[in-house]
Amino acid sequence: MPAGAGANAGDGSGSRSILDDTGIRRALMRIAHEIVERNEETQALYLVAIPNGGVPLARLLAANLDEIADVAAPVGILDTTLYRDDLTSKGERPPLRRTEMPSAVDERVVILVDDVVKTGRTIRAAMDALMDFGRPRAVQVVGLVDRGHRELPIKLDYVGKNVPTQAGESVRLRGALEGLEPPLEVVLVPAGAKGGER
Repeated sequence: MPAGAGANAGDGSGSRSILDDTGIRRALMRIAHEIVERNEETQALYLVAIPNGGVPLARLLAANLDEIADVAAPVGILDTTLYRDDLTSKGERPPLRRTEMPSAVDERVVILVDDVVKTGRTIRAAMDALMDFGRPRAVQVVGLVDRGHRELPIKLDYVGKNVPTQAGESVRLRGALEGLEPPLEVVLVPAGAKGGER
């Protein structure tokens, strides 16, 4: 079995591991190198995580950038809930998540970090929310997993892994103790299995 993948996540839902902790860390190190190669002014980098899954990934990415390029990129957390275009169609209002932005984003190269990208609507909402914190020089997007099924013309700049999926399946990042603490894992959950769509 190749490193970074497993046969079964072992939770009884029929879910399958598609990236283990080693595979996730390897993908994020590769992405860190790609970010440095693409951006000459690395001091302008500003990582912005989309909760919940983007938070541990952005922190790992920041540590990688510090290790390979001696760049202390700030890490912000940006809740997109109120900017989603499907807020009224979902009936019950989803809970708000925390936003923690250490500074404005004016003239920074913002790297949005999300765990799983599907329709592109969360990324679009994040771009809208970002404008409340200034006018970035540029916005680039990291998706650990790109599962396709775009509904908006959103292109990822950095991808950990492309995972073709069926519409009813879900892909989730999860960690230890039912949270997002390492070791992390990305699992593919079959249609109809317990757990939310992502």
